[in-house]
Amino acid sequence: MNLIKLCEDSKAASKDLCKLKSSEKNNILKACSNALLNGKETIIAANKIDIKNAKENNMKDSLIDRLLLDEKRIEDMANGILQIVSLDDPLDEYIDMKVLPNGLKVGKKRVAMGVIGIIYEARPNVTSDAFSMCFKASSSVILKGGKEALNSNKAIVDLFRTTIKKLGYNENMIILIEDTNRETTTKLMKMNQYIDLLIPRGGAGLIKAVVENSTIPVIETGVGNCHIFVDEYANKQKAIDIILNAKVQRPSVCNAMETLLIHKNIIDDILPELVEKLQNNNVEIRADKIILDSIGNKDILLATEDDWKQEFLDYILAIKCVENIDDAIMHIQKYSSGHSEAIITENYSNYNKFVDEIDSSVVYVNASTRFTDGEQFGLGAEIGISTQKLHARGPMGIKEITSYKYIVLGDGQIRE
Repeated sequence: MNLIKLCEDSKAASKDLCKLKSSEKNNILKACSNALLNGKETIIAANKIDIKNAKENNMKDSLIDRLLLDEKRIEDMANGILQIVSLDDPLDEYIDMKVLPNGLKVGKKRVAMGVIGIIYEARPNVTSDAFSMCFKASSSVILKGGKEALNSNKAIVDLFRTTIKKLGYNENMIILIEDTNRETTTKLMKMNQYIDLLIPRGGAGLIKAVVENSTIPVIETGVGNCHIFVDEYANKQKAIDIILNAKVQRPSVCNAMETLLIHKNIIDDILPELVEKLQNNNVEIRADKIILDSIGNKDILLATEDDWKQEFLDYILAIKCVENIDDAIMHIQKYSSGHSEAIITENYSNYNKFVDEIDSSVVYVNASTRFTDGEQFGLGAEIGISTQKLHARGPMGIKEITSYKYIVLGDGQIRE
C-alpha cells in the first residue's frame, strides 16, 4: 500500500468534488443509499466475519453490539444518507454580509475543508455517515477504521466507490485504508501536505494518540464520561426515568451516563427503587461507602478512584453521594471528559448555577444525556461530538466540517 499515493488521489478527488453542483452531489448520495439497500446481503456476510473474529478475540458484548450490522441497521444507514440529501448545501451559504462606509461589501462564504481524514474504531456505520457528511460538505474523505470492522468497512466502501464510478465521477472521493497496523495510522497522522482536518472517533487511547502525534489539525471527539446529578429538589419519578434511559437504553455509546451523583438528602428516598430497577436491567453498580451503607446491598461494589474516571461503555454505573450542588459541580469539573452532563432539579436557582458552572459541550436540565446527537439536535446527522472548543463544539453537523473565506465586492475602491 502506497499511503502517499492514496493521499494524492484523495486530494485530486477533492478538487473534482468542489466543482459538483448540489444536485449532482444529491444524486450521487441517493445512488449510494440505494447501493446499501441493494447490497445488504454482501454487507451482512462481511459483517458476520467481523463478528466471528470479535467473539473469538473475546470482545465485550457491548462492543460487539456496536460492530453488528443487520438489515435494520443497514436500512438506518441508507435513510441517514437520505437525511443528509435533504439538508441545504452548506457551500451555498453566505455569512455576515455587510456594507462598509467606503461602499465595499464584505462577507464570508462557506467553503470545503478539502480532504478530511477520519480514524475510528469498531463502528462500521461510521463509514457511511462520515462519507455522506463529508461528501455533502464537498470534502473527500480518507477513512481508517479499526481492524475489528475491516471486512464490513471494505464492503461498504466498495459499494460506494463502484456507485460513484458508474455515475462517471472520481471514486477516490472516498478512500479506505485497509492496512490496519499502527505504523500506517501514525504515518497518516503526518500527512498534513494532503489532509486538511483529522477527526478521531473512538476511545480515550485512540484520541490521545491522534492528538499527540498528528501534524494535521485535529478535532477531538467522543470520550464520554457523562454525569447526571440528582439534586435534592429533583422529582423522584422524573429522575428514575432519566437515569434508566441514560444508562440502559444503549450503554455502549459515548452519550450514555457513566457516573451518577445524588444529593445526600434524597438518597434514602430514591435509592431503593432506583437500585432495584438498575439491577433488574443487569447494571453493575460501583458506589461510594455512603451509598453502600445506605442500601446495604451486598451485590454493589465499592467504587475506586479509577471508577470516577471511566467511560465504561457497558452495563456499569458509578454512584456517589454528594453534600450539595457545589460538591457535585466540583466532582464533575475534576473527572468530566467535557462531553455531556445533566442536572435533575425543580429548583430554578440550582439549574442556572449548574448550567453556568459546568463547562462541557452539552449541559442538560431534566433530560437524558442520550440526546447528545446531531440528528436529535436537528442537524440531520453528525460526524462526531466535539469535546474541545476550537473549531467546533458538541454535535458536529455538516457546517462544522466546512471553513469559510472572505468575499469582498467593490466598485473601484482603492485604499488611501
